[in-house]
Amino acid sequence: MSLDYAHNPLLDSHIFVPDVEAHAWGDGRIYLYGSLDMQGDTRFCSPVHHVYSSEDMIHWVDHGVVFSIQDSTWAKDCGVLYAPDCAYRDGWYYLYYCVPDGRCGVAKSESPTGPFVDVGQIEGVWGIDPAVLIDDDGQAYLYWGQLTWGKVAKLKENMVEIEQDSITQPLTVAEHEFHEGSSVKKINGKYYFLFADTHRHGDTHRNDGRPSCLGYAVSDHPMHGFQYGGIIIDNFGCDPKVWNNHGSMEYFKGQWYVFYHRSTHGSEFSRHVCAEPIFFNEDGSISEVLQTSSGVGGSIAVSNHIPANLACELFGHVRIAGDIASPENLVLAQIQNGDTACYRYLDFFGESQMRIRIRTSVVCRVELYVDQMYHAEMKVAPTDGYVDAVAAMPPLSGKHTVTWKFYYNEDLAEVSVDAFGFR
Repeated sequence: MSLDYAHNPLLDSHIFVPDVEAHAWGDGRIYLYGSLDMQGDTRFCSPVHHVYSSEDMIHWVDHGVVFSIQDSTWAKDCGVLYAPDCAYRDGWYYLYYCVPDGRCGVAKSESPTGPFVDVGQIEGVWGIDPAVLIDDDGQAYLYWGQLTWGKVAKLKENMVEIEQDSITQPLTVAEHEFHEGSSVKKINGKYYFLFADTHRHGDTHRNDGRPSCLGYAVSDHPMHGFQYGGIIIDNFGCDPKVWNNHGSMEYFKGQWYVFYHRSTHGSEFSRHVCAEPIFFNEDGSISEVLQTSSGVGGSIAVSNHIPANLACELFGHVRIAGDIASPENLVLAQIQNGDTACYRYLDFFGESQMRIRIRTSVVCRVELYVDQMYHAEMKVAPTDGYVDAVAAMPPLSGKHTVTWKFYYNEDLAEVSVDAFGFR
């Protein structure tokens, strides 16, 4: 179901695009280049890349398969394509792609939406997640790799070969807690290096923490001297088993955004692309932002139909997963006693009634919290399929974080939610 308002995830719920590099090429649209996960699949990525574009970051065009592993002249046996990036030079768009064994290649097109024709493998590059920066003087740089294999090199004029004697390591595990997912932008004369960061959620000294953060480092040079700056966003909490994060920053129509992904299905996989506005401080630092359901719009008017799969944080066993009985495609599934789902931010205009579309095999008490304060509740009897449960509540106005909490007394139960709203 397409929604006519800004929200996270950015794309329709059945489209799983992680590892996004966003580019505004100057034609009034923003383009997303990322991997493509399959719903419910227990592996990262797939054999194809799509490109998505928008002029308002609400309504998106899927430009279809722009490159496939079968289009590669050297990697057909690798099965899937990992995270890409795209760069523009002299009338050509260059798609940098990689495969699981660490080899990287280039394809090119005269259109930002392809189709891209393979040029070949990049010799001397070994490691995933290629990213490209073209500096003000025209020199291009290629970044790639994981952990101690994170590297950068100068690209030659042909945008296909690297100057192998220029290879250096811009970030380290010890100093920056670099994991993978390079993305570099030049902003106000400084080089901002965005990457998957393990500063939180594990033993970072052994680097076995979850790389759920997008951290950044800043330098006066594109190849060295990067000083750790902090975390821009952390996707921990989007799913019980979320593992990684990978994204980018882009400036579009007067605003900087961070693009990142969130897992679903109680897994490390089936990841959705999301975006949040970000802000630079006077000293050049970037303030950390929270995951939201409203994304680039800032808030969602609660008079809208709100799919439950827009939850930005989950607590307990609950996860966002598929349910063929729901028209929403994805629902809050496998809800256990005490589980919680958070929606940030919703905009109220005096509404005094809450509605939740729920399926439950037991008597379930649903509590509504507003900015972490108890607000109202309803008791729902066992249902035959999804039904609308409705209850009065004290009127609300303004922008708030809304949390649903679920309670029941049975040991075994099936509880799921596919949508809600207020009036």
